[in-house]
Amino acid sequence: MDWASPLALHPIAFYQLVAFPFAVSFHYLCTSGSLSLNARYVLLLVGGCLLACAAMGWYALLLFIPTFCSVAIFHSVGPLQVHTWAFVVQMSWQTLCHLGLHYREHYLQGAPCIRLTIALSSLMLQTQKVTSLALDIHEGKVTMAAEWGDGREPLLRALPLCSYLLFFPALLGGPLCSFRRFQDQIQGSCASRPTASWRAAGQKCLRALALHLLRTAVRSCVAPLARMTDCTGFGCVYVMWHSALLFKLAYYSQWVLDEALLSAAGFGLERGHAPGAEAACGDLSDADIWTLETTNRIALFTRTWNKSTSRWLRRLVFQRSPAQPLLATFAFSAWWHGLHPGQVFGFLCWAAMVEADYRIHPFLRSLAKSRHTKVLYQALTWVQTQLLVAYITAAVEMRSFSALWLLGASYNSFFPLLYGASLLWLVARAKEKCV
Repeated sequence: MDWASPLALHPIAFYQLVAFPFAVSFHYLCTSGSLSLNARYVLLLVGGCLLACAAMGWYALLLFIPTFCSVAIFHSVGPLQVHTWAFVVQMSWQTLCHLGLHYREHYLQGAPCIRLTIALSSLMLQTQKVTSLALDIHEGKVTMAAEWGDGREPLLRALPLCSYLLFFPALLGGPLCSFRRFQDQIQGSCASRPTASWRAAGQKCLRALALHLLRTAVRSCVAPLARMTDCTGFGCVYVMWHSALLFKLAYYSQWVLDEALLSAAGFGLERGHAPGAEAACGDLSDADIWTLETTNRIALFTRTWNKSTSRWLRRLVFQRSPAQPLLATFAFSAWWHGLHPGQVFGFLCWAAMVEADYRIHPFLRSLAKSRHTKVLYQALTWVQTQLLVAYITAAVEMRSFSALWLLGASYNSFFPLLYGASLLWLVARAKEKCV
């Protein structure tokens, strides 16, 4: 993609902007009372199918097939087994699709396919929805009979679920919206005023535009990771930090645009909250940019980065792992993202850095007694956190062993090695105290 033009858009952003008028129209029809409950489900489902076909072409089948499989599982498997079945089927299908991408890119040496990339990105989001709903059913938070009723026609029983898995405001991106919240918003959308949602959507669009223009300005200085082969010594640190900044700005602008589309469709305001209230955005927000850019703790950065996905991983893996939950969570995240070499290395490195963070900061705080040493502690740990985040981001974005080797062999590796050595020293120090 050519980012030289300030108006150049990522394909996902383009299709989301195309969906904006339809999101606004849907919310207006709901609040005006023109649509019945089933009609709302149908419009969201049809809109999602049309958007998938437009953005993905025939690769939309990669999304439709697991949708039908998930509906069949939710309606045929009992609550105690539904999570296992849904997880295995969904992740097996997603892994198969990712392996097909690896085969295309590395064995066939095929050119990158934007439509396939969009389809796999949407499939990853669908995995979040499927596993989240399966856990809700397993834990008794959602009951099949209560939500869909045994006396309804089979197609009508499946309609809310199909609509949830494919509804167009969250098809290509967006924070994870639980099925209970989706149901609540659909059933209570007539109670909210559209002007508040549209105002919030407009503000988010302006923020996304500002972030996009800032990225374009930063992009004009250095191409992302393009000069890693030309740099030497600590000059590579600047190239890495600059490249990671570009990637982060791209994520920020996309997350804000995702939230804007959900707000335009009426999914930004929680039922029962007044427009403009502090809780208006609820849990449908991924971008806390201020915290991400100012924290001196990589552990806090991790919890704040893509917040809805972080909560999903914590619920799905961390809280259910019998041993080494932190390592299991990051290993699963690498699996979920596609198991590219940079992703495997980056996420495992991330896990080690978070573990080190939990041990290093209490030790450093115990040494920082005076005001000046506390300021020095805050400043140095902030710089270290920024450089660790840059290193991990650069690694995760790499798709080949050769590029990953360049990063690992550069001076950039000094910063994670410093944290890793500190972790080993603190672990050995703790064991000596126990003896």
